Amino acid sequence: MKFKYGTLLTGIIFLFIFSSCGSRSKKADPPVKNNAKSNEPTALSVQGYIIYPSVLHSSIEVAGTLLPFEETDIHPEVSGKLTYLSINEGSHVKKGTLLARLFDGDLQAQLQKLKVQLQVAQKTEQRQQELLKIGGISQQDYDLSVLDVSSIKADMQVLQAAIDKTIIKAPFDGKVGFKNVSIGAFITPTTVITTIRQDTKLKLEFSVPERFTPKVKLGNVINFTTEATGKNYQAKIYATESGITEENRSLKVHAVVENTDKNITAGSFAKVAFDMGDNNEAVMIPTQAVIPQARDKQVIVYNGGNADFKVVTTGTRDSAKVEILSGLAIGDTVITTGLLSIKPGSKINLSSLNK
Repeated sequence: MKFKYGTLLTGIIFLFIFSSCGSRSKKADPPVKNNAKSNEPTALSVQGYIIYPSVLHSSIEVAGTLLPFEETDIHPEVSGKLTYLSINEGSHVKKGTLLARLFDGDLQAQLQKLKVQLQVAQKTEQRQQELLKIGGISQQDYDLSVLDVSSIKADMQVLQAAIDKTIIKAPFDGKVGFKNVSIGAFITPTTVITTIRQDTKLKLEFSVPERFTPKVKLGNVINFTTEATGKNYQAKIYATESGITEENRSLKVHAVVENTDKNITAGSFAKVAFDMGDNNEAVMIPTQAVIPQARDKQVIVYNGGNADFKVVTTGTRDSAKVEILSGLAIGDTVITTGLLSIKPGSKINLSSLNK
């Protein structure tokens, strides 16, 4: 009896320990649930902006320089001693005004000699003409006398041209600069006697960036200001360079300024306001939607719940919006918030739309 009672007690203790371990193992292993949906990425809630056509009136400000419309250095055509000089520095002269003269005494003497020879040759030609009428000489003898007269006249023209080269006149109406020589100096064709600038009108030179060159039209009127006066002036485009420069990818433009105001002078700096006109189909987006990159600029576009990154080219901007020249189209929806949290292909959800 004692053996059977001990065996039964041992069995009861073993069953108790086994049932306790089983209950603990059940608590340690919770039931498995279906977590397939938890692996899917959560869509980021963002704000969007729908692109509609905008009316854009734009202008750019570029630096310009006022230049004389005509300017040249005054050089003699031949070498010689300066015998006459009439240059009032800073004064205005008319075209053809005598500025200087070189010594021409030897040329004048040669011209006088040819004049005497011409008189003799002309009288000889007259006498032989009378003899020809009565048959006193042949036609050949008379033709030789006529040729002699023509030859002397030609020599006189050559000599007169040489004398004219000793006379220095103003090539156009303008303002003369400082005189660089004095009477009695021996000068050569490389000597700069003075300079002359046309002061009735000026030339405005400026450069327009490559993307704005289609807006440059001959005859367009532009506005500019100078630091000297602060007043607003107008100029009319009359010429452009043959091509775009490789250094800064811009087009050089010349405009004529009718200089009725003597307060602006050549060499002055000018701020040119170049009017780009109206664009009724401009693509404008909020400035904060543009993501600057190292080499380009990007915008995130909403594409059926996904984020689509697009490279864009920007143009004119104002305080709130920027013009998109390429990369976007009317009707696209761009993302304006949460840009740093979005990656290409990310799931996004539009919480609100603006336009």
